[in-house]
Amino acid sequence: MTDAELAMNPPLDENSWQLLGLDIDGTLMHWGGDISPAVVDAVEKVRMCRNHVILATGRNIIATLPVAERLGIRRGWAVCSNGAITIRLNPGTPGGYDIVEKVTFNPRAALELIRQEMPDAFFAVEDLGVGFRVSQEFPMGELVGRQRVVDSFEELYEEECTRVVIRAPGGDVSHFDALVQRLGLNDVTYAVGYSAWLDLTPPGVSKASALEALRRQLGVYPDHTVAVGDGNNDIDMLKWAGRSAAMGNAIERVRETADRVVPSVEDDGVLDVLLPMIDPKRLAVL
Repeated sequence: MTDAELAMNPPLDENSWQLLGLDIDGTLMHWGGDISPAVVDAVEKVRMCRNHVILATGRNIIATLPVAERLGIRRGWAVCSNGAITIRLNPGTPGGYDIVEKVTFNPRAALELIRQEMPDAFFAVEDLGVGFRVSQEFPMGELVGRQRVVDSFEELYEEECTRVVIRAPGGDVSHFDALVQRLGLNDVTYAVGYSAWLDLTPPGVSKASALEALRRQLGVYPDHTVAVGDGNNDIDMLKWAGRSAAMGNAIERVRETADRVVPSVEDDGVLDVLLPMIDPKRLAVL
């Protein structure tokens, strides 16, 4: 259904389908790696009430699947690698998913520029469904999947990829912000993490771009989109959504972007968004 058709045929009642984009780390998942039973239960009930619940994360596929399983999401969609990958969860396929959209780019120019400025940084290029090719092994727990240390830096950009990660030990966020502005990385989309961590994705690609493609495919009215997040890589998604919420633990720039701020992840603030989306009348007849 096109936007024009949606505009001519707006939803007739509040129970029409909604699309909810949910960040994972710092939004659904506590910093210790847990998702509370209350959040798991709320996500399940929101899905039962005619809502498309879509995980939208910087994580790769391998790191996203266990979260979907914890939430009981066996069918549906997930946006991975900050929008470069969209998968359809399907227990009937090998691995439990199908890749429905993949956007790639050649990271050579960006990698060479950043390497000149930060020769001691850690570099990782995503190997889809496997892990990462890395310039040196990242500390344990920072990357999910197999790490293959390359023999030469050039191997990192010998083929197009979906995502690049740069980590600068001992650096800080302000340093990365200043660096990308100075280098003028116009041929990529970038997101700076809480620490000295930089994600690069193809130009124009973000969680928002992937969610918009799904919104159109699913025929969801634009005003019926909701998003919750906490990081720099969530800003475009929060701007995109008809209604948006930033977690209380988000940095000021993210909080200012959202329509509202909910309590922190440690207080399960996402429940402030999930619970109002649950229709007891609909649950009663299921």
